[in-house]
Amino acid sequence: MIQDQTVATAAAPAAIGPYSQGTWAGDLFFSAGQIGLDPESGEFVSDDVAGQAHRVFQNLQAVLSAAGLTSSDVVKTTVFLADMGEFGVVNEIYAEYFDAPYPSRSTVEAARLPRDARVEIEVVAHRSD
Repeated sequence: MIQDQTVATAAAPAAIGPYSQGTWAGDLFFSAGQIGLDPESGEFVSDDVAGQAHRVFQNLQAVLSAAGLTSSDVVKTTVFLADMGEFGVVNEIYAEYFDAPYPSRSTVEAARLPRDARVEIEVVAHRSD
């Protein structure tokens, strides 16, 4: 496996399986998918998609920060939804965490997400130093 460095932070939920919160490969950073878990309690912050989406972005920001990055370094996101009918809500929240020019994005409905989350998001970022 080509891997420069893994990233871990207590400011985001610990991995719930054999994976890293984030991994560098050259100048590209790949985050693990984040769900709406509180990093301290390990429990969902909310049952609704809006509450979970906000926590997802806070978790992603923590992982990006641990890697020395910000949301402006993100070049690609993948959004997984338990229900595509909640796309509009998540899309509005998404716009609060990214500025133009926006990263490329894919959004898919998944049959089931980890721990029955409503939303999961992963990012790819680029180090431009």
